Amino acid sequence: MHDLMIIGGGPAGLAASVYAARKQLKTLLISGDIGGQINTTLGIENYLGYQFIEGPELISKFETQVSQFPIDQKIGDKVSQLKKIEGGFEAVMEADDRYQGKAVIFATGKRPRKLNVPGETELTGRGVSYCAICDGPVFTGQKVVVVGGGNSALEAVLDMVKIAEHVDLVSLTPLTADSILTNQLADAKNLAIFTEYQAQEIKGQDFVEGVRIKDLKSGEEKLLDVTGVFIEIGLVPNSDAIKGLVELNKWGEVPVAPNNETTVPGLYAAGDVTDVPEKQIIVAAGEGAKAALQAHRYLQRLVA
Repeated sequence: MHDLMIIGGGPAGLAASVYAARKQLKTLLISGDIGGQINTTLGIENYLGYQFIEGPELISKFETQVSQFPIDQKIGDKVSQLKKIEGGFEAVMEADDRYQGKAVIFATGKRPRKLNVPGETELTGRGVSYCAICDGPVFTGQKVVVVGGGNSALEAVLDMVKIAEHVDLVSLTPLTADSILTNQLADAKNLAIFTEYQAQEIKGQDFVEGVRIKDLKSGEEKLLDVTGVFIEIGLVPNSDAIKGLVELNKWGEVPVAPNNETTVPGLYAAGDVTDVPEKQIIVAAGEGAKAALQAHRYLQRLVA
């Protein structure tokens, strides 16, 4: 049994790993990957110490720092269920391995929200993408659609109008993005905006060939002739593994106290999977550090 299991390899989990190691805790880091959402972030301009750095480069620096400490790592497999057991917790992996720890920091972050329309799953990676930053250049000179009306959707549009032949923006509601983003789109000649429209179906055999949308007011349907679909409708907390152990809020986030405690003694949470309001890299890293310090205090009390 480890002293501490850290579940999640994003900035919260990696920062927690460094702080736990410095407290000489026997630590296990478990994650499906290293970096999480940051791997799909092209440019970061608000992380202290860097005027500009790309997401993968920042994660590489985090990973290098973590690797300097004697931390056990299980990377490439995910926790399917976290259970309370006598003396601590057990993480049941998707591959059915099991790991135990006296305390846990749950820092699994979030994942892109899906449309759940016909054709989406079948054509993911064949024209359907959840990351314009990652996949946008593939669609240079083509017609694409961005689905969503918030900041992430408009940031995707701003990227794509520079390189695509034409961009359609489809939003269920009037645009909710910051005005600074909507203002930047005012002069785009290759952009059509459909507000209060719903994506009904992504069409295509081997690759995307079009998207069927519906006017929510009139019921009229249109078929957009596109070869790329960027789905930017928000993020979902990766909290499935902890359901039943703690009560989640209505968004599926893990409620935490200011010291990162959950309602279960010995179980802490940090980063975007929690109800901490600002989903920022620097906030997640700070929350991970706090959680590790609190977990150390909890473990000290166990042996006192």
